[in-house]
Amino acid sequence: MNKHWPKWQVDGLRKRWLVYIGSVVVALGLLCVLGLTILSYNRLYTHMRKDLQFQAQTATKLFNSYADISETEFYQTCVAYARSFSHPDGVLLQFLDVNGSLVAASYGDGISDSPNTAEVWEALENRNTQVFVGKNAKGRRIMTVTTPIVYGSGRVIGAFRFCQITQAADTQILETLLLGVCVWILISILLLFTSDIYIRSILTPLAEIMDKAKMITGGSYGIQIQSKHKDEISSLADTINEMSNKLSENEKMQAEFISSLSHELRTPLTAITGWSETLLHSEALDKDASRGVSIILREGKRMTEMVVELLDFTRMQDGRFNLNMELADIRGEFEDTVYMYGSRLLQEGITISYQPYEEEIPQISCDPKRMRQVFLNILDNAAKHGGAGKQIDAAITLEDDFVVVRIRDYGPGIPEDELQLVKKKFYKGSSKARGTGIGLAVCDEIVAMHGGTLKLENAIGGGIEATVSIPVS
Repeated sequence: MNKHWPKWQVDGLRKRWLVYIGSVVVALGLLCVLGLTILSYNRLYTHMRKDLQFQAQTATKLFNSYADISETEFYQTCVAYARSFSHPDGVLLQFLDVNGSLVAASYGDGISDSPNTAEVWEALENRNTQVFVGKNAKGRRIMTVTTPIVYGSGRVIGAFRFCQITQAADTQILETLLLGVCVWILISILLLFTSDIYIRSILTPLAEIMDKAKMITGGSYGIQIQSKHKDEISSLADTINEMSNKLSENEKMQAEFISSLSHELRTPLTAITGWSETLLHSEALDKDASRGVSIILREGKRMTEMVVELLDFTRMQDGRFNLNMELADIRGEFEDTVYMYGSRLLQEGITISYQPYEEEIPQISCDPKRMRQVFLNILDNAAKHGGAGKQIDAAITLEDDFVVVRIRDYGPGIPEDELQLVKKKFYKGSSKARGTGIGLAVCDEIVAMHGGTLKLENAIGGGIEATVSIPVS
């Protein structure tokens, strides 16, 4: 299974399918096995009962024809008939007197003792044939048919009791049950195996689609999904492929537009900021004009910074963004940025509180210009989004094998549902602050290219704490 498909999703879909199929197979299998067992039981026991009832009817008809002999002879004939009786299926015949005691019997296994079951008394008292299925005095399961023997004068002189041990029938029923269970298990295994193959044939391409869809969501526009079959999954893959191509085209057009626009804006902005600085040093401006030129200069620099961000972003998009690595004093770069930006923030009433690190921080391999850009951008974000707190904390430390920079503001913070999205390009969320929404995305890419991480989280007591970790080696 594709490693990018979450395991709980794979197991969830597969287990749900197999549980559903397994439940259906178990239910149908139990019904079939139970039905087959009941059918076998009814067939065998019905055949056994009918055979015993037929033997009883035959004996009754036979002795009804002996009306012209004496009662003693009639009785002796019953005894002789019982002793001489034989049956190919091992049926035992017992001749009982009017008290239910055994007088004579054919030879059988384990049921030749006097009976102690209720159907004997019912047959003698009610003068009708009674059927019994159960256990005898020795605990063996038997089926009996007891029919009363009436002499011609109308007096009951005893009863014939035809008995058969049900062991053979019970064994056959048990064999049928076991055969049914075995067939049921084999069919269940076969169905579950084929169902598992089937669900895997669906989940595997879906896992690939999920993997590619996540890559497209992450910005890998233009990536294509290969499909082996022509079915609904193939149609879904074709739709995602078409979407990926269109996103790639739109991304390319967007990057080209931003790059072109940024270059076009850079020249006039350079002229605006340059002439603004020149005019500020002119003595011909009055106080109001000087204030207006200062605003123009400040906004021009802000626009220039946005253009630089846009240019960096387009370079990242087309792979032209590179680092100029050298051994640099990262601590000095950070402190210079804090002091430089701190004096600017004082004009806005925001104080940067910097806590110097007492131990030595070694030089590291980095692009100092890009790292200053990261520090400045994070400080600027802290001022824009957390300036209401009027304070920013800044610190740099050495923790294990990482140089760690922390910048914390005391503003309103970021909603939890937006916290994981603020580093995405063009994402501004619910913030009303001005900006392109790509500054943190550029910073995150720069830090990642240094092998480090940029982490944003809501600080205890309010505000946002940004943590930059850069490996020393």
